[in-house]
Amino acid sequence: MAPDRPQQPRGELLETTDLQVEQIAVRCGLGSGANMRARFRDALGVTPTAYRRTFQHQAA
Repeated sequence: MAPDRPQQPRGELLETTDLQVEQIAVRCGLGSGANMRARFRDALGVTPTAYRRTFQHQAA
C-alpha cells in the first residue's frame, strides 16, 4: 500500500518523473531539496526518495 499522497505537484512529480528532489523542490517553490525532504518527512513519515520507490515498485 502506498503512503498518503503529498501535496500536488510534489507527489505527482516524484511518481511520474526522474527529476532530482532538488529540481522538484525548486519547481514547487520550496527552495531546496533539504527543505522538501524535511517537510515531506514531517508530513508523511518517509523521505521523497522512499516515496518515489514505492511508486516505482508498483509500476513494475
